[in-house]
Amino acid sequence: PLGFKIKTALMPEVKIGDYKKIAKKIYTEGITVEVTDKDVEDVILNLRKNVAHARIHAECGHDEHDHSHGEIKDEDLPEVNDDFLKEIGEFESVEDLTSRIKENLLKEKTFKAKDKKRTQTLEDIIAASTIEIPQILIDGELDRMKAQFEDDLAQSGIKFDDYLTHIKKSENDLKADWKDTAIKRAKSQIILNTIAKEEGINPEEAMVKAEMEKILSQHKSAERFRVRMYVETFLTNDLVFKFLEGVK
Repeated sequence: PLGFKIKTALMPEVKIGDYKKIAKKIYTEGITVEVTDKDVEDVILNLRKNVAHARIHAECGHDEHDHSHGEIKDEDLPEVNDDFLKEIGEFESVEDLTSRIKENLLKEKTFKAKDKKRTQTLEDIIAASTIEIPQILIDGELDRMKAQFEDDLAQSGIKFDDYLTHIKKSENDLKADWKDTAIKRAKSQIILNTIAKEEGINPEEAMVKAEMEKILSQHKSAERFRVRMYVETFLTNDLVFKFLEGVK
């Protein structure tokens, strides 16, 4: 008679810490950010340097990556006037430019502060939990890290094998370097999945489909199933963090 065996990995048992208590402690103190005049001045200075750089290239006919023209000096920097505003975008006045810079900096600082609290919350929950990570999850995370790294290199016109040759390492060497990060990422996802299950947190189907269509419109060769898994994961993670941020 015909017989067969199936071997599969199971999700590990998780003894999760008191995530509500941890989140409440972290989020009791709200997020406070400040945009200073110095912050705005630094952005405007960088814009002036970029315009000066572009002008020198235009005058000399240099390629944008050619920096043989030497260092840009203070006297090369353009004045912040109407001509300058036209070169960097559609701004009605210097006050309009300053206002929009402040607005963007505030959004950026708020995002970073929010992300920092989310990272701290997750790290504290992991520290208070017991998780046994099966090797298959670590290997899966390493494969995702490698795929992302290869894609980042390709964006810069660098082949993965050429990069390995340059740094004199093998793929296994690279994965060994990434192992601790892969374990941390695997634990983080398990914790987020566990909280989502405990609290019955799931993204709405309409939201999942909308995000899927956005991705598929830009990556037409992507597998629909893989895209769905990716979308469901990041939407669920975001909902879990929003739940933790609102714990009373």
